[in-house]
Amino acid sequence: MYETLTKYLYSAANTQESALTIKIAMNDKTGQPWQQQSDLPGGQQQSYRIFEIRSDWLTLIGEHLQDEQGKILEYWRVEKADSAIILAIQNHHLILPPPMYRPGLQTVTLDFPGGRVPPTENPTAAVANILHRELGIAKEGIAQITPLNTQGWAVNSSFSNQRVYGFVAELHLTIEIPPAKIGSTYPTTPAGIQSLLNSLTCLQCRAMLLEWWLNKSSQDSD
Repeated sequence: MYETLTKYLYSAANTQESALTIKIAMNDKTGQPWQQQSDLPGGQQQSYRIFEIRSDWLTLIGEHLQDEQGKILEYWRVEKADSAIILAIQNHHLILPPPMYRPGLQTVTLDFPGGRVPPTENPTAAVANILHRELGIAKEGIAQITPLNTQGWAVNSSFSNQRVYGFVAELHLTIEIPPAKIGSTYPTTPAGIQSLLNSLTCLQCRAMLLEWWLNKSSQDSD
């Protein structure tokens, strides 16, 4: 079973030009665990890894966890690279790229510019590359980058280790964004923010927008 499944997945990965590794613990009750941890936070005592699929995008892990009462619990989690979401602002308008197809939802959605943060890269350093890819903006076109959260926010703490970082990128007034790269613009007014919230279905995008708006409103009232 192990060899057949591995060869099948490896063949499928080659078709997509992506590396894929799979590991299965065939008998997690009598065999040796891949990983054992003790005295974990939250009352968890031991962790036995029973399944792992690793690709360029993510690692899927199946584990048996033993709690303080000795009960064995099955958990599945995903390890993914952190991500960054950027609010690009020019002349008091939020600039969003054209809606893109999202495989998870199997539909097209409106989102802020965003992407993965390479493991070896600082989140702030990823901003320029993301804006260049999604809005066609050169690094020189960015006047200022301001982080919305210095510590990454957990996307789904029960299922993934992924964290998201938010940034505001103020763009120089003189730069021209290629028209094909602009999906929509919204004024940074209460009416404009409300209209954008009505169009955004991405929870992370909405959270970053509200975080920025609350900070801005607080600063304006001082």
